[in-house]
Amino acid sequence: MRLLNWFFSKTALPYWCVIILDSLIIAGTWAVVYWFNAHTFAFISNFAELALTILLFLCVHWVFFRIFHTYSGILRFSSFVDLQKVGFSMMCATAVIIILHYWTNNLVGHGYPFVAVRSLHIVIASGLATVLMWMMRVVVKYAYDAYFMTDEAENAMIFGIQAGGISLAKSIRTEKPVRFRLKGFISHDPSLTYTRLMGEKIYPADAHITDVIKELKVKSVLVSPLRTEQFRADTVLQDYIIASGAKIYVMPPTYEWEKGMPQDLKPVKIEDLLPREQISVNLGEIAAQLKGRRVLITGAAGSIGSEIVRQVAKFSPASMMLIDQAETPQHDIRLMMAKDYPDVQATTVVASICQHIRMENIFREFKPEYVFHAAAYKHVPMMEDNPAEAIFNNVYGTKVLADLSVKYGVEKFVMISTDKAVNPTNVMGCSKRICEIYVQSLNKAQELGQVKGKTQFVTTRFGNVLGSNGSVIPLFEAQIKAGGPVTVTDPNIIRFFMLIPEACKLVLEAGAMGKGGEIFVFDMGAPVRIADLAMRMIRLSGAEGQVKIEYTGLRDGEKLYEEVLSEKENTKPTFHKKIRIAQVREYDFGDVSKAVDKLIEVSKSYDAMETVRLMKKMVPEFISNNSVYSALDK
Repeated sequence: MRLLNWFFSKTALPYWCVIILDSLIIAGTWAVVYWFNAHTFAFISNFAELALTILLFLCVHWVFFRIFHTYSGILRFSSFVDLQKVGFSMMCATAVIIILHYWTNNLVGHGYPFVAVRSLHIVIASGLATVLMWMMRVVVKYAYDAYFMTDEAENAMIFGIQAGGISLAKSIRTEKPVRFRLKGFISHDPSLTYTRLMGEKIYPADAHITDVIKELKVKSVLVSPLRTEQFRADTVLQDYIIASGAKIYVMPPTYEWEKGMPQDLKPVKIEDLLPREQISVNLGEIAAQLKGRRVLITGAAGSIGSEIVRQVAKFSPASMMLIDQAETPQHDIRLMMAKDYPDVQATTVVASICQHIRMENIFREFKPEYVFHAAAYKHVPMMEDNPAEAIFNNVYGTKVLADLSVKYGVEKFVMISTDKAVNPTNVMGCSKRICEIYVQSLNKAQELGQVKGKTQFVTTRFGNVLGSNGSVIPLFEAQIKAGGPVTVTDPNIIRFFMLIPEACKLVLEAGAMGKGGEIFVFDMGAPVRIADLAMRMIRLSGAEGQVKIEYTGLRDGEKLYEEVLSEKENTKPTFHKKIRIAQVREYDFGDVSKAVDKLIEVSKSYDAMETVRLMKKMVPEFISNNSVYSALDK
C-alpha cells in the first residue's frame, strides 16, 4: 500500500522510467521466444550473443520510441492514441529489424555477428512485446482508477453518445477522486440500442429507462454538454428519469465553466428543465450603440434591472447612473460594479423615481443618452390592495422619467413592461398599460411636432422571468424544504417563463434596434402549468409522497393564463425571430396627458374605487377578475 501511495502520488513517471519498462518487456520477450525455440542448453551457451542481439534490436526500438514519443504519455491516463503510438513504433521497428535480418543473412553472405534468429521469431517477439506493452498501460490505468474509486462513487449514466457524451465519459473516468462510476449511455438513436460504447451498453430513451436505472442502481444521470437543449425539450424523458429517483446533473454554458468537465457538473435546477430555445442577439449592434455612452438605469437593484446593469457594463459605456430606492440591494450593486467592472464609471443613487426634483437634478448633471426604465411595483396582489401606490410609482414615476428624457435630450428610452398589460385583469397590469400608452403617445407627439424633442421611446413586453424577486420557484423551494404543502392557486393556471439573462439580452437588442414608438413583444416559448412545475420540483427534491400540493384559489386580480397580445392587436416580424412588434391603437398625447394627470391627482386621495374607475376609463379592456373592483365592470 505504501508503494501504491508513492506511485500514485507522483504527477507522472519520468520518461526514462517508461523507456526502461518498455525495454525490459522487449528484452524479456526476446529471451522467452529464443528459449522456447532453442531450448535451455542453447539458451545458456549463447546467452552472451543473445544479449548483444537484443541490445542491437533495442537500439532500433529506441529510435522509433523517439520518433513516436511512446514514452511521453502519462501511463495512468493512457488512451487509444497512446496505444496507437506504441503499435506504430513496434511495427516500424519490426520492419527495420526484418530488413536488417535479410541483409545480414542474404546480401552480406553470412549470419549475424550475434545469435542467429529467424524472421518468424522477430514477428512473434515483436507482437508479444506490443501486447505486453499495451497491457502494462491498461493495467496501470485500471489500477489507478481502482485505487481512487471510493465507496462514495455513484453509479451513473450519460445522456448523449456523440462527442460531448464520450468526452464526459472519459472525464469522469479520469477524475480523481472518482465521483461517478459509468454504467451506460442513454440515446434516442434506435439503431444503437443495446450496442456498446466504451465497454458500456447504450439504452433507449423510452419508458423502460426507469427500470434500467433502478436495476443498475444508478444514482445519477449526467447530461452531455452538447445535448442540453435536446434534453431540456424532452420533458417525457425527464419525467422517466425523475420517476426513477436518480439525480440529474447538467453543465452550464461553456463560458461559465470554472474548472471544466466534470468538475462543473451541477445538480439540475427546475429552470434547467423548462423547455426553451437558445437565444442569440446582435452583440455588435448593441455594443456600437452603448460603447462610450452615458447610460441611466432605474430599478438597478432589482432582478431585471441588476442584470441589465451587468450586461450594459460589458459594452464599456462612458458612465452609468444606477437608481433604486432599496438601500441594501443598491449597496450590493455598488460592490458588484467595483469588483467585476472596475473600469466602468458607475454612480449608485438611492432615490425614488417619483421624486421629481431629485430626478431632474440627476438628468441635468448626468445628461444620460440612454435610459433603461426597469423600476416598477409588480406584485399583483399587493397592487390590488394599493392601487394608489401603483399609479404613483408606476405611472407617475414613468411620466417623470419620460418628460425629463425629452427635456434633456435623451436619445433612447427603453421601458420594460409586462404581459399582464394585455387585457389587464388587475391593477398592476393596467398601470403598466397606462405607462405604455403614455410613452408611445409622447413618442408620436414628438414625430408630429406637438412636443419638441427627439427621444425615441421603446417598450418591451414579456412574461415571468425565472429567479426574479417574488418568483414562484423560490417560494416552492422554501415550501418543499419546510415539508409542504406547496401552494398553487389553481390546477389549470399556466404561465410563460424566461431566464433573466435571456430576457435582458432581448431588451438590449430591442432597445438598440428600435426606432421609437414600438412595443416589442417577446416570444416566451411554450407555457408551463404551475401545478406540473410544482410536482416536478417535489420529485426533483426526492420528496414525492411526502410533500402535498394544496390549491388555494386564484388571488385577487389573477387570471389562469397571461397573454402577450390582446385580441385586437396584431404583430409584425422584426430583426429577431424572438421579437415581434405589436400593432396597437394609437392615442392622442394631449388627451392621454390630461387623463394621466387627473388619475395621478385622484390617486393622492387614496380613494381606491375612484382610482380604479379612472383606470378602467383610460383602459376599457381592463376587466377585473376575482376582485372587489369587479363591481365597477357592471
